[in-house]
Amino acid sequence: MIKTRILSARWLLLAPLSNLVRNISSLLITGVNSVCRLSRSQPVRSMSSKTDDVVLAEIINNTGVLTLNRPRALNSLNEAMVTIVLEKLREWENKVQCVVVRGSGEKAFCAGGDVVAVTSGSPTSCQYGKDFFRKEYTMDYTIGQFKKPYVALIDGITMGGGVGISVHGKYRVATEKTLFAMPETAIGLFPDVGASHFLPRLEGKLGLYLALTGQRLKGKDVVKIGFGTHFIESKDVPRLFDAIVNLKNGDVDNVLRQHTQDISSHQFSLGAHMGVINQAFSAPTVEEIVKCLEREGSEFSSATLKLLNKMSPISMKIAKMELEKGAKMNLKECLQMEYRLAKAALEATSSPDFYEGVRALLKDKDQNPKWKPARLEEVTDDMVNKVFLSISADEELKL
Repeated sequence: MIKTRILSARWLLLAPLSNLVRNISSLLITGVNSVCRLSRSQPVRSMSSKTDDVVLAEIINNTGVLTLNRPRALNSLNEAMVTIVLEKLREWENKVQCVVVRGSGEKAFCAGGDVVAVTSGSPTSCQYGKDFFRKEYTMDYTIGQFKKPYVALIDGITMGGGVGISVHGKYRVATEKTLFAMPETAIGLFPDVGASHFLPRLEGKLGLYLALTGQRLKGKDVVKIGFGTHFIESKDVPRLFDAIVNLKNGDVDNVLRQHTQDISSHQFSLGAHMGVINQAFSAPTVEEIVKCLEREGSEFSSATLKLLNKMSPISMKIAKMELEKGAKMNLKECLQMEYRLAKAALEATSSPDFYEGVRALLKDKDQNPKWKPARLEEVTDDMVNKVFLSISADEELKL
């Protein structure tokens, strides 16, 4: 099994970059598909057919239950999983009173997407990757539009694609095991799965800070920023799950209130640094953000600079523009914009950094990506603007 260390909030804030990169590598890698036993804390009533074993889909009483079932890969999403989830949501919308999605195993809800498979082609042969992103973003939009209560039990690592399959639903129940991040700039990509919609809507410039640095947040902090909607101890998740699936009147709101904790007194771990975050990340360019942090000179700013200095320069500039545009868009428009960005990343329209980042962190694992361009100052406005251009009508993401 992949071993992942869940760290204290203080350590997460000041972690050496080498540890961050190492953890991102561990969290994003994908293993072979296999049927593994489910965590005892999350029992499943019945198993799906053998062909559907990457997602266990069932209806218990009047509740649709989706269990992401690739624990050896930290439940990272592959195309088969996305296909099953999308099909079941469409099938169940007028059939069940609510849907619960959870992860199998003891470590992760969903650590991301199978980016190794997505980048298995080349800029001239990347149809699989484009098809995956198209289907994944369609799934994310379907969750956002789902008419019935959608409850994600984000008990464990929840990053990248795991954020997409949870944040757009009505309820996200976090635990002390929840570990949230959007680490895409470390692999030469951009925060996707609707991140351009939800990140700009966080407090102040926190969303941009998280987008550029890939910083991780844990437990109650996940609820404090608004990604999680409720908090519960991990050991109590089975009790909450049983209460939901045995619900007779469809009042999920009331069940969650009865079974989750009041964390209003919890102090956000980044609270003391929000002044620096808001000031620095309000700068008009990424270069100016860096200069502002350098001038500020605190331990926090120094730690933030170490993170930024390892990320793909063009990814950071794309992410900044993406969030600025997304702040004025609805979810559908954001996902359509992100599909254009994903297509450009796969086709290496302005840079091959997506392929290079996956190579360095996940394939060869030398932790030494050679970004092109290598420096922020070498990333031109034309390079950034090019990836946001409209694509042909038949290629656009249709939602």
